[in-house]
Amino acid sequence: MWRPAVVTVCALSVGELGCSLFRKEPARVQVGLASWYDLQGRPTTSGERFDRQELTAAHRSLPLGTRVLVTNLANGRSVRVRINDRGPFARGRVIDVSRAAARRLGMVGAGTVRVRIEVVGPAPPPAVEGEARYRRTRRGGRR
Repeated sequence: MWRPAVVTVCALSVGELGCSLFRKEPARVQVGLASWYDLQGRPTTSGERFDRQELTAAHRSLPLGTRVLVTNLANGRSVRVRINDRGPFARGRVIDVSRAAARRLGMVGAGTVRVRIEVVGPAPPPAVEGEARYRRTRRGGRR
C-alpha cells in the first residue's frame, strides 16, 4: 500500500534535478576529524600539482573546485580552502588540508583536530577547451 504513495511522491518531485529520494547531495555542513598532508609536486585528482603553500584540501565526495570554510573546533580558527583532491583515506577522517591551511588552523603540531566544514561556494563551471591559455593575469597581460 505504501509503494504507490512513494512512487507518486517521487514522480511529483521529479524536475530538473530528479527525485530527491534518490539524489544524494553532499552535506552543506559536516563535523569530523581533519588531518593535513604534504605531497609536494605530486599530481592531485584535479590534475594540478600539489603545492603545500596553496589553501587546498582533499574530500571524498564534494565536487572538485568547491570552496569550503574549515573551522578548528578547539581554537575557533578558520580558513577557506578549495577542494582539489580526493581523500582522506584514513578511517574516521572527513578532510585533509594542505600544510598552509593546517598552519592557519593551528593544527600542524597536533596532526589531527575536530573541524566543522561548511560549503561556501560551488565548484566553478567546467573550463572551455583552450580557455586557460588566454586567461588574463592580474597585471592584465597574457601568461
